[in-house]
Amino acid sequence: MPEKLGCYYISEKDRKETPVMIHRAIFGSLERFIGILIEHYGGKFPLWIAPVQVVVFPVSDKSEKYAKQVFEKLRNEGIRAELDSRSETVSYKVRDAEIQKVPYILTLGPKEEEKKAVAVRDKEGKVRFGVKVSDFVAQLNMEISEKK
Repeated sequence: MPEKLGCYYISEKDRKETPVMIHRAIFGSLERFIGILIEHYGGKFPLWIAPVQVVVFPVSDKSEKYAKQVFEKLRNEGIRAELDSRSETVSYKVRDAEIQKVPYILTLGPKEEEKKAVAVRDKEGKVRFGVKVSDFVAQLNMEISEKK
């Protein structure tokens, strides 16, 4: 490598010497790998590697308690989830989560609370209503273990 770069130094004997170069890129190779992953997936990671796997948000303040319960259940199951209880519109929160490329978005309102279920929007934008929380967690765990 030093020869290719034309590197030299003047030694104590006033001669041009080629230095010994030691190259070690522990972090550089990891950063390149992460960069390749981001580029390959376009930031839309599969569930098992996504930094945030699920975003949970209540439709209104009335559903916030139930949203917290669902959020805690997901966290207790080892799912990387976030609770978005900002006072924004539902469409704004959905759009924000889609921009962040979160694989699953859970919307919780009075109907979901009554049925002890969730409305699930997946990464393709398909919405399923009335999904039981336990069924959703089982689906996530299967998807993570199969590395889909």
